[in-house]
Amino acid sequence: MTGADEHWNAVYEKRSSREVSWYREHLETSLAFIDAARFAASARVLDVGAGASTLVDDLLQRGFTDVEIFDLSERAIARVRERLRACDDDGPSAVRFSVGNVLTHSFDQAAVDLWHDRAVLHFLTDDADREVYRRQLMGALARGGHVILGGFANDGPEKCSGLPVRRSSAEDLFAFLGEGFEPLNTAREAHVTPWGSSQSFVYVHARLRT
Repeated sequence: MTGADEHWNAVYEKRSSREVSWYREHLETSLAFIDAARFAASARVLDVGAGASTLVDDLLQRGFTDVEIFDLSERAIARVRERLRACDDDGPSAVRFSVGNVLTHSFDQAAVDLWHDRAVLHFLTDDADREVYRRQLMGALARGGHVILGGFANDGPEKCSGLPVRRSSAEDLFAFLGEGFEPLNTAREAHVTPWGSSQSFVYVHARLRT
């Protein structure tokens, strides 16, 4: 992950939010999982690797009151802040903005009701880094907390933004989470990039066993 913050800041300096391959107007698959789970409006949501994603916008529209967006790129986080301020001059009080590395950040412990990640785990190709990620996830989740992981499927791209990725099946992602999690749902998605190419994504939804 060395130099990753510079890489992603450069990406967001050169391109608009709608000009990156991973852009979607709405994260429909994640939102379907979230809607089905029937979270309380007060549920604490952490979007890891949020970038300039619109997930936070859709969560606010659903009435969520405690959302944190977290990313390596200060520029990406600034874009979200600017976008949300266009609707609220002071910025929504329901949203917290955090910049950091998921592997080293000090997350609040046993506090998160939903950990969402569509953009980080598949860039962690080293098993040791993935284990650190899993420990971070386990530590941050509240009792009975949920996790939604999305990333490139086995037939998806081998690289993204010039960086290698680790492709996975739903079974791979559940195995990564381990027996401490109860599998709840899976989905595949044919993501269409802004320039019309199709990329295969896989998603899993699981709950920390109590």
